Amino acid sequence: MEKLKQRWGINSNWDVVAIFIVFAINGSFAAWVAKPVTEFLGLSPDNISPWLYWPLRIILIFPIYQTTLPIVGWLFGQFKFFWEFEKKFLGRLGLGFLFKKTDK
Repeated sequence: MEKLKQRWGINSNWDVVAIFIVFAINGSFAAWVAKPVTEFLGLSPDNISPWLYWPLRIILIFPIYQTTLPIVGWLFGQFKFFWEFEKKFLGRLGLGFLFKKTDK
């Protein structure tokens, strides 16, 4: 636990537990939200191949997860951690330009 606290720059065991809870809740939430969205788009394993449906649904879960992660983190008092996590993660995916600061 101490290695995680040091790596993540947090101080208490509660922060580690809260971060784990946020990851778990948000993953379940994103998967739960993706179902009605795919239904709204008219996608289901009944009308398209499951080999196409599931990759599309997983691709849909990704932006939902990334969008809701800081929100769920905020509910647990961990917004700062998850906002920094998002910027770092999206930067590694080549989307870091979304968070670049402009010097004027």
